[in-house]
Amino acid sequence: MNGKFTPIDKTLEEWRQLLDAEQFEVLFEEATERPWSSPLNDEKRDGTYVCSACYLPLFVSDTKFDSGTGWPSFYQAIESNTGTRRDWKLIIPRTEYHCARCGGHQGHVFGDGPKPTGQRWCNNGLALRFVPAAETLPELRI
Repeated sequence: MNGKFTPIDKTLEEWRQLLDAEQFEVLFEEATERPWSSPLNDEKRDGTYVCSACYLPLFVSDTKFDSGTGWPSFYQAIESNTGTRRDWKLIIPRTEYHCARCGGHQGHVFGDGPKPTGQRWCNNGLALRFVPAAETLPELRI
């Protein structure tokens, strides 16, 4: 995909109708799910992780690793499919990242990940949908 998509422009009310309450809180109110609550922590199959709001592919399974933090973690996102900004909510600045297509909050990126990037993209499982390699990726929501 690598940036070859049209940004989606839905109202918060439109997103609220498409997502369950917990997904909406994480994606569009920037909530954080409880650690170790996501079944994606234990997902080991080959496949693609897509934004649970608009279905834009964000991560591939070979970049996933067990960070021990309780959230699905990756050492690299699909280039151009995420955007970042500074987050000061915990006083210490962090880098928040979101889906580049719908703007849905995914998590935070830290500099304590494994090689080759040294990054840890710490994601809310509710913000992702796993698509096994044997299945077709869903069409992007419009």
